[in-house]
Amino acid sequence: MAPVKTILVTGSNGLLGQKIIYALRNQPDIKCVSTSRGENRMKIRDGYLYESLDITSPGEVRRIFDKYHPDAVIHTAALTNVDACETEKDESWRLNVQSVETIISECRRMESHLVQLSTDFVFNGNNGPYVETDSTEPLSYYGETKRAAEKLVESSGLSWSILRTIIIYGVVDDNTRSNVVLWTINSLTAGKKIRVITDQYRSPTLAEDLADACIAAARKRAQGIFHASGRELMCMIDIVRIVADYFNLDSSCILPVTSAELNQSARRPPVTGFILEKAERELGYSPHSFLEGLEIVRKQLLLVV
Repeated sequence: MAPVKTILVTGSNGLLGQKIIYALRNQPDIKCVSTSRGENRMKIRDGYLYESLDITSPGEVRRIFDKYHPDAVIHTAALTNVDACETEKDESWRLNVQSVETIISECRRMESHLVQLSTDFVFNGNNGPYVETDSTEPLSYYGETKRAAEKLVESSGLSWSILRTIIIYGVVDDNTRSNVVLWTINSLTAGKKIRVITDQYRSPTLAEDLADACIAAARKRAQGIFHASGRELMCMIDIVRIVADYFNLDSSCILPVTSAELNQSARRPPVTGFILEKAERELGYSPHSFLEGLEIVRKQLLLVV
């Protein structure tokens, strides 16, 4: 029997973190350590260990590494609100860059493999869909922090994987975390009018699919940058309309708006999307279609209401 390996997950109260924990729990060859700030917000509490962890505290991070000696770390914790990153730059840098420096230092000490999450927002959106080797040029401070974290990982001397992804959707246990799919469902169910971008194109990513890719990277100690997202590149307003149609909601409440008219704090890349061949080949990545993902969301929402 293969020896048990310890995988440590940060940000386990978030959408992706929860999906990773649920996929890892009770796997006989994995000791799963779940960490997040504050109390554990997952419904199921068995099959893994939970530790409260502030990733911005080097002392706390060192304590957890000393206690568990992880073979691999999947670092999902980050400030991902793009506009908040633009207006709260110090906090964004602390959470998205300095915490990565701390985790790199501990991974180096323990010889742990690091799986770092990144984003399509490291690109300027002029030449999508992108392959892993395309040059980066972030338009937002969020993108800047994620590119800075990538560079730290690449130059760390560690065994490492960077997984870039695009707008993650899915359902968390307490149904408090929003994303484009849940925002659409909740807003239209309440009869709210929603303004949706007509000039940005993305590939929505089911959280379970990305979790599988992260786990594969950790298990294989896969080396390098990987693109892991949904396959379908769609206009944001079409994504929202598909959700409305799937859940039989009133699409007349969807109001088209351009990026210029919406006037958000942070600039967004117009067209991203990824070429997935490397992740398919090396990680066995095989994402659901968007409609398949919506059916998974529908079934999960029945369990949390």
